[in-house]
Amino acid sequence: MTALRPERDSSGVPYDDEQYASYGDPGAFEQPGAFEAAVDHLADPLTDPLPGQHPSPWFRSGPAEPPPQPEPQPVPEQPQEQEWYDPEGYARDWYGVREPTYEQLYGGYAPQPPADDETVGLRTADTRRIAEPDESYEPDREPDREPEQGRPTEGGRAARRKAAKKGASPAAPASPTASASPTSSAAPLSRVEARRAERARRPSPGAVVSRGIGELFITVGVLMLLFVTYQLWWTNIRAHQQANGAASDLQERWAKGKGKPGAFEPGQGFALLHIPRLDVVVPIAEGIDKSKVLDRGMVGHYNEGRTKTPMPEAKKGNFGVAGHRNTHGEPFRYINQLEPGDPIVVETQDKYFVYKMASILPQTQPSNTSVIGPVPPGSGFTKEGRYITLTTCTPEFTSKYRMIVWGKMVEERPRSEGKPSALVN
Repeated sequence: MTALRPERDSSGVPYDDEQYASYGDPGAFEQPGAFEAAVDHLADPLTDPLPGQHPSPWFRSGPAEPPPQPEPQPVPEQPQEQEWYDPEGYARDWYGVREPTYEQLYGGYAPQPPADDETVGLRTADTRRIAEPDESYEPDREPDREPEQGRPTEGGRAARRKAAKKGASPAAPASPTASASPTSSAAPLSRVEARRAERARRPSPGAVVSRGIGELFITVGVLMLLFVTYQLWWTNIRAHQQANGAASDLQERWAKGKGKPGAFEPGQGFALLHIPRLDVVVPIAEGIDKSKVLDRGMVGHYNEGRTKTPMPEAKKGNFGVAGHRNTHGEPFRYINQLEPGDPIVVETQDKYFVYKMASILPQTQPSNTSVIGPVPPGSGFTKEGRYITLTTCTPEFTSKYRMIVWGKMVEERPRSEGKPSALVN
């Protein structure tokens, strides 16, 4: 192959044939690389570019090599933090080399051996020490001293196990207060010391006695509170229920024609007492027995011995009744508020007996039975007549004295004529 000659030189001037012929035989440049070698000797310092960068493709010795790239520097490996202990190493130290487990061989379930308390305690202590290092600890300062609580023990796991067996407590953090307290002693308590500590924790006889007395007072206080609640609240509820039931039964007997005036059994109701000013309607039963009459919320009629009084139907006499002022229905709670002229009505099966309040005796002895006599002293009555006497205990919540209220009959009205005006108004 014959190399083509250029039409122009590097300056743009066309070549002359004669000039071209002066170079000799063109066939001499057919050898590979001859032409380039000859041209290299004709370098013009004014027009020749830098070596290897000639603008003409005819003067290039080969493809341009890319600029050398810097070699990538190897990234240094970061040291990885490793765990402070090796679980497999712990297993080998404590249990030795094991045979393959059933789970590893057959893929099934195999129970794990129980955890060793000593190993778990050492691991827990070392983990706490790593998480919260003691900056005041200087291992090179006193290399010959005994290992303290909460600090690493020289010699590895075996030394730590020996320290734990001797009684050291690695799990306890090292602190001045912990080392000074008696509970953080390195040596365990002996049997005698344990007994002394147990006796010291027991309460003294004085403390036991004072505790028993305090519990007794609390029990008595609770019982008293329950008793007061029963007396002031529950007895009233129960007595009102019983009194209302007795009044309903009495009115049913009257409607059936039963209960004619005459002799009545103790505790048997025979009349109703109305005190309009106090809004009281309560049955009157025969006798003043507490359990059969008074504690059931009813009013009792004096009918025995020296305290026997006539019925309201009698032409002359003092009809005496008694009732509770506090608890058990307390029908006479506010009879001290009655004023002269206030009506007091006794209702029987056939008639209404209307009395007007005449006088009151605020206080007298319980043994004073003359207050229910035919002509009671202090009542203001001067001769026998048809009277009524209401008696109750005083002061309130006591039975030391008796309060007396007297009244004088002003009207006797048959039931067929309707209710008296005192009950209608």
